[in-house]
Amino acid sequence: MKKYSVRKEHIRELFKSFNNLTALVIGDVMVDSYMWGVVSRISPEAPVPIVTVKNKEKRLGGAANVALNLQALGATPILCSVIGVDSDGQAFLDLLRQQRLSQKGILKSRERNTTVKTRVIGNNHQMIRVDEETEEDIATYETDQLLHLITFILEHDKIDVIIFEDYNKGLITLRLIQKVVESARKRGIPVAVDPKKKNFLNYKGVTLFKPNLKELKEGLKLDIDTDDENELQKIISSFRNKQKIDTLMLTLSEKGICTNSRSVKEILPAHIRTIADVSGAGDTVISVAALCTALETNPVLTASLANLAGGLVCEQVGVIPIDKEHLLKEALYLDFVK
Repeated sequence: MKKYSVRKEHIRELFKSFNNLTALVIGDVMVDSYMWGVVSRISPEAPVPIVTVKNKEKRLGGAANVALNLQALGATPILCSVIGVDSDGQAFLDLLRQQRLSQKGILKSRERNTTVKTRVIGNNHQMIRVDEETEEDIATYETDQLLHLITFILEHDKIDVIIFEDYNKGLITLRLIQKVVESARKRGIPVAVDPKKKNFLNYKGVTLFKPNLKELKEGLKLDIDTDDENELQKIISSFRNKQKIDTLMLTLSEKGICTNSRSVKEILPAHIRTIADVSGAGDTVISVAALCTALETNPVLTASLANLAGGLVCEQVGVIPIDKEHLLKEALYLDFVK
């Protein structure tokens, strides 16, 4: 990594500044349902483990987990999404209330069911996941309603950053992207994106674009050699320039994170972790990176903090938000922090 250093006091001030930010999160929300239990035998009916359930739990998931991460970091999140008029949708609203998160950006649709992902965990290991969801695009009139809501929020709240959290569940359409990016540009609001394959090429003119390696390969239809750093940066730079993206941040799992902007092109190594569960790590990465982007933080520091945060949540089982104090404690001991 090229010579870069930052003082510990700057890190502390950055973390304090998160408390003053409001982020608009647009994306697919879901209920993360958990069945926790123990495995002591194999089923006589089929060669599968029997999980004796000891506890059940429901948590906010998808784009709502990004909102939880933002809240944990001290920021104020406003979530914009669509849920179904069903018991799972009501459970989602109850969870929002419990977490003291705003419901003003949530639309209810009679055309869709609320997405639920049920994870069965035995002996602290995920055994199976069952998804209940609708993946078709929302109706045109629902996009209009959502855009009306977003415009109202942008006019009445001081929004510091907009995050697209795309889970390919149909909420985010090309028209929605174009209208929101246009509105953000007029208002001088940075836009951060956590993409998926379907809309990968539709995010043009955004501030921060954060795919993982699988999403980049699928989006560009390329077999990319991550061992050749120069070739990787060349591919990313070409795509970033074509899409008019300010910064592209590529997560590389155990290999770390790559940041590519006009001024900085670096691969930052991952920190050694005891990985328990990678679920939700991308939500944490985009949350930290988006807040740093809103504060115009140096790309190296932004990527380093996001990389650190993503690794920390992987040490816990299930989808959980970042612990701000833990992140700050570890951030103060990054190699370039003096």
